[in-house]
Amino acid sequence: MKFGIGGSAKRVEDPTLLRGLGRYADDLAADGALHGFVLRSDAAHGILASIDAAAARSAPGVVAVLTRDELQADGVGDIEAQATVKNADDSDQALMPWPILARDRVRYAGAPVAFVVAETLAQAKDAADLVEVEIEDLPVVVDTFEAAQPEAPRLWKHIPGSVVFDFARGDAEAVEAAFAKADRIVTARLVNNRLVSNAMEPRAATAFPGEDGRLRLDCPSQGPFFAHGQLCKMLGLAPERLRMTTGAVGGGFGTKAFLYPEAALTLWAAKRLNRAVRWTGGRSEIFLSDAHGRDNVAVAELALDADARFLGMRATTWAAMGAHLSNFGPIVPTQAAVGMYTGLYKIPAFHVTVKGVATNTVPVDAYRGAGRPEAAYLIERLVDVAAAECGLGRDEIRRRNFPTPEEMPHRMGLGDVIDSGDFPGLMTAALEKADFAGFEARRAESRARGRLRGFGFATYVERCAGGGGAPAKLRFDEDGDGLTVLMGTQDSGQGHAVAYAQILSDRLGVEIEDIRLVQGDTDAAPPGFTGGSKSIPVGGASVASASDKVKEKALDLGAHLLEAARADVEFLTDGEGPRVAVAGTDRAIGLWDLARAARDPAKLPEGMEPALDADHDHVNDKPTFPNGCHVCELEADPQTGAVKILRYVVIDDFGVAMNPMLLEGQVHGGVVQGLGQA
Repeated sequence: MKFGIGGSAKRVEDPTLLRGLGRYADDLAADGALHGFVLRSDAAHGILASIDAAAARSAPGVVAVLTRDELQADGVGDIEAQATVKNADDSDQALMPWPILARDRVRYAGAPVAFVVAETLAQAKDAADLVEVEIEDLPVVVDTFEAAQPEAPRLWKHIPGSVVFDFARGDAEAVEAAFAKADRIVTARLVNNRLVSNAMEPRAATAFPGEDGRLRLDCPSQGPFFAHGQLCKMLGLAPERLRMTTGAVGGGFGTKAFLYPEAALTLWAAKRLNRAVRWTGGRSEIFLSDAHGRDNVAVAELALDADARFLGMRATTWAAMGAHLSNFGPIVPTQAAVGMYTGLYKIPAFHVTVKGVATNTVPVDAYRGAGRPEAAYLIERLVDVAAAECGLGRDEIRRRNFPTPEEMPHRMGLGDVIDSGDFPGLMTAALEKADFAGFEARRAESRARGRLRGFGFATYVERCAGGGGAPAKLRFDEDGDGLTVLMGTQDSGQGHAVAYAQILSDRLGVEIEDIRLVQGDTDAAPPGFTGGSKSIPVGGASVASASDKVKEKALDLGAHLLEAARADVEFLTDGEGPRVAVAGTDRAIGLWDLARAARDPAKLPEGMEPALDADHDHVNDKPTFPNGCHVCELEADPQTGAVKILRYVVIDDFGVAMNPMLLEGQVHGGVVQGLGQA
């Protein structure tokens, strides 16, 4: 079907966005808005001895310079972790609250110290240069592993070892027994480097008071509801006093899901000054302000028998949290990651420890994959090391340890169950497509030209469709032939509008051009946000179930209006348009006519509520497990270090594809982001 599930319908938003007519955060009109600029610490760790803002406050155009004094006077709260973990002994982890302006100390370079608000951005920047900040330097630690060592400098008095949490999962006794009987034990120490999520659109915020006494905050997000509750708590606002909106979003990938100091500063300033205030992050500024990703150090061990079959695995990961806890920081290397540590392999015994570490760096949080890529890197590198030490091909050791299709369902190390898949066949297909067999000849040709040629491949599994519900509301237009779907999820380039419309088209036979998507408005859309790869598996399921409710209502009303028995009517979605018809006759009522009739109580059957509108909030009882194999062949110049990607092959098992074209675009983006980190 061209416009149903499985069709490559084009994204409906592209004509607008490609002509530069989209409404991104910095495009929002705000007449007379003041401009905010964040003065940041140039020290990574120190006591904030004094702040003298007198000269800045008297500078041209300056309306306010907000510091820790105003923060305390207004009782503004801190940003707090919204998802925490338990230690291995079941005690609570330590907390590191994140003030939107530094109070007694600064703990990372780039920490906000003052918020300068002026009539123009240039005036705000000039005034920021006049703020005199005295910081007494303290010892700094930025290395993730070293920060957890006994002699390392400490960031927080209540965290004496800089270990914010000590998380563990698995069966330690079973692992010890497996290692005791192993014929070979291999070990790998791995670094998954820190990175900056450098989205096309930097973060921004515009806040302004409305005529109704409410405040509005507009900023790019992955769903404004997530920050809404936090901001209301921090600023002492009743929830109904704040409306949050999000327009088009130029890249999210986890980083725009969280609440940051700048959004809170902008809203606080607008509330305090009773004027519109806007802030836009600079391209280099986001390196200091946006949550970073990854930054793990791991030591992993694998126990094997004489035939190189895996008996057990254990690992310890040190995961940087940065100087403060971002909203999801603690769960990324723990709950989101450790279940994937065993990859697609049969590993009977497994145990992992994850130590969250405080460092004098920007806070770390979820970035594309959020823990699962880190897990894939760990297990695949460990298996490659095992292949080398056992003298086996990298493909052969994997075949020996993959479950076969006949062994499905496959239970992973921590109990998750993958119900289907052909892991050996998928890897074999990818290697054949990449001509693994001919690689040695190609490597010899490169060597003759003074080049190095490499061939790498890795399998992966993702645990998706998590992160809570994604409710859908379907609303028929009152004065026309149209249907609006209201979602708490937020599109940041994935193509939600056409994907949700395809589900409605498939279920109800409605043309895509007659469907409108509303997201990113706490006044209109239901609660929710985009994260955990859930928009289609969870949000889409909500749309599908709400569509089914609409269909049932339409059948009830159609039977009543056609004076037929409920069992004698059917819902049709053929070329004549969606309608309810009496089976075997030409008597029918179109869906749009039914929607209009449903608003008239006099036309409804007894007990039916007005309108064909429907809501549904689907909650998955099990996650999904997309998996696949990536193959990369590259050539490097040993004199210059220049690297050229020669071929890249991806074969994935995603199950049913909602829209193959959108899916392909997401895979392309993921490959490029992976290459970016590498």
